[in-house]
Amino acid sequence: MNSKALDRAPGQDWIAVVRKNGTNEFATAFVAQPLLYASVLNAPCIGVGRIAAFFAATSGMYDTIAFTHETKDGSKTCLEWEGKVFGEDVGGTTILTRDDAELIESVQLYHRPLHILVRFSAELGRRLQGKLDAALFDSVMINRSDDLRAETA
Repeated sequence: MNSKALDRAPGQDWIAVVRKNGTNEFATAFVAQPLLYASVLNAPCIGVGRIAAFFAATSGMYDTIAFTHETKDGSKTCLEWEGKVFGEDVGGTTILTRDDAELIESVQLYHRPLHILVRFSAELGRRLQGKLDAALFDSVMINRSDDLRAETA
């Protein structure tokens, strides 16, 4: 993969988009029916409104998050990030795909490690109850996450 050198901090453009969540500027950064694929979801999240709800819920879940690397090749931008959630280390990758007009067609969001992914998905399901389809979140996963939290308490 060829990558362009950056003259700004990794993830700066993506952070600017996410910070505009809930505004017309956020919506106009995307194609009409963008897709969000996430390791914390059972299926893609489709549409700007649903993606906005997802990021509104997740933005308050991280204790810290910082983009550490950014690589761009054609229509793809790959962002690596690290942070803390629930007081524990978390990391992952965000992959943005843009169309010829530079509008975001899809976001792929992957978390690690697995135990954080499971707990994050469960908490996200709780925060988005009634806002996104419950099928996006596995009820078995949510119940198991509750069990794990009880076992460690």
